[in-house]
Amino acid sequence: MILIAESGSTKCDCILLDLSGKEVDRFSTMGFNPYFHSTELIYNELSSLKPLAPYSSGITWVYFYGAGCSSPYLNAIVKKGLEKALPNAIVSVEHDLMAAAYSTYRGKPQVSCILGTGSNSVYFDGEQLYEEVPALAYILGDEGSGSYLGKKLLAAFLYKKLPVDLNKAFELEYAIDKNTVVDAVYNKPNANVWLASFSKFFGQHKENLWVREIVKEGFILFRDIHILCFKNAQEVEINFVGSVAFHFKDILEEVLAEKNLNFGYVLERPLDGLVNYHLKFLRILEKQVSKASMKA
Repeated sequence: MILIAESGSTKCDCILLDLSGKEVDRFSTMGFNPYFHSTELIYNELSSLKPLAPYSSGITWVYFYGAGCSSPYLNAIVKKGLEKALPNAIVSVEHDLMAAAYSTYRGKPQVSCILGTGSNSVYFDGEQLYEEVPALAYILGDEGSGSYLGKKLLAAFLYKKLPVDLNKAFELEYAIDKNTVVDAVYNKPNANVWLASFSKFFGQHKENLWVREIVKEGFILFRDIHILCFKNAQEVEINFVGSVAFHFKDILEEVLAEKNLNFGYVLERPLDGLVNYHLKFLRILEKQVSKASMKA
């Protein structure tokens, strides 16, 4: 069997295929990011994942795409955890930017963007990926992402700058104060995921003018830094993956139109598009069946 997994910092979506290309099962687990998670944690999480247990010994190929998987050293952290949990599998680990590019590819060059827990972008011509500016994660970067929105919301609340109606709604939704925020952001692990969890509040109040202004400001920053950095950005489709892009699609279209950029489409979760790319363009089933035959 073949396991294809796409992991942000918050959640990892997985799908199992048999060698005919038929879907066997799909499930989710916590997101694995080698900046924050060790090999041992990844192994322990997968080993205790009940939906995976019936298939673990029969999985022979793994294609994993993950946030933070941007260097051989970081990739090795994830790869070792996967190999330990799935001892019969040959494991490939790549960056989540590759998953974004693959899942949104429709046969022509594009700029593919991530707007989920974090944010990033890449130019994909169908063969090669080109990064123009780096992703600086939730402290220095992640413009327009869930963690960016969470920071803006919490700062406005603590500075007493939230509009009255939103402030009341926030206090009803969350029992939180400065000490809780400072401890979660500066002392506890996975601060980026914790911050991004507050983007749900934006979704619940997406028609509020203050909310829309903050989201638009974040998208403008993302556009100017992560899309307009590509010289031919106005000549190709701009496609997106991620929950923030999905839930605020109308604002995203507006922000791109202001710079005459060609808005393509948005996938909330890239897994299905990723599977289609593997089957159509990478032709993984033919390769895996061929390799299996050679081994036999």
